[in-house]
Amino acid sequence: MSYHIVSIDAPEADLTCRNGQLVCSTKTGTRQLPLEDIAAIVITSFSARIHSHLFLESAKQGVALIICERFQPVSLLLPACRSTDTLLTRKHLTLSPAVRARLWNKTIDAKCANQLALARLIAPDSNATKNLERASRARSARKEGGCAKIFWEIFAEGLRIEGFARGRKLGGLNDLLNYGYAVLLSTVLQKLYGFGLDPTVGISHAIRERSSPLAYDLMEPFRPCVDWRVYQWIKDRSHEEAFAVTTEFRRWVTGFSLEQVDYLGLDLDIRGVIEGVVRGFRQSVLHETVRHYRPWMWKNSKWGGSS
Repeated sequence: MSYHIVSIDAPEADLTCRNGQLVCSTKTGTRQLPLEDIAAIVITSFSARIHSHLFLESAKQGVALIICERFQPVSLLLPACRSTDTLLTRKHLTLSPAVRARLWNKTIDAKCANQLALARLIAPDSNATKNLERASRARSARKEGGCAKIFWEIFAEGLRIEGFARGRKLGGLNDLLNYGYAVLLSTVLQKLYGFGLDPTVGISHAIRERSSPLAYDLMEPFRPCVDWRVYQWIKDRSHEEAFAVTTEFRRWVTGFSLEQVDYLGLDLDIRGVIEGVVRGFRQSVLHETVRHYRPWMWKNSKWGGSS
């Protein structure tokens, strides 16, 4: 099985297969790639036409087709030979509690470190940022919640928003964050499906009806990317126009996925980093070890999108 994930995101695209090649034609030209080098094709194009021959040849090559609406995966087409990756699924379901705990600790360490990096941009000299630095280095079951409490205080104070509380249904600033997180979740789901991982089997988040715990788990270190885009959006606008989820805001916040950052010494956009993280997580599951899983931690001198 190959591990390249191809994203088709042009507004309009014609997809077919010729001589074992994926052929994608758009208004800007035609590109080809051998199907044997592809693990999955993610189609987020608003208007894509898919030739039946591509379905047939993709199935022969073991390539998954992931069709999205508003970037959210809504259909997963798998060839019969990939309907269940028995080894991966068994390993995933039977991971020991100790390995799950270590995977989750690495995830939270990265999330808290990234929150600290953002706090240093917002309020580098504040006592709250110093408190967050201490909290981010702690070894405690309450580490995530403790860091979040301090981080959101710094975030709201930087925007001069009084009485802010983080919650999915509390409105205002939360509406902007929720939209950005939904886009992030969709991106993580695309990669999970592409690598054959079941998003309903998480390492920390509880299983609920129609939920994707593993996607919620792995997206945690990337949340500050969305937070920073939202922060910049509000900082430059009046209170009246800042909190509406407009078309302009949607375009702005989704740009986080194209920001260039460092990951393991490579200069990648966030989408590429997510793919690398999911790839490593898959290897950790297969080998029942945490060493392959390397959550992204911000290390550059300049956060993407900053001036």
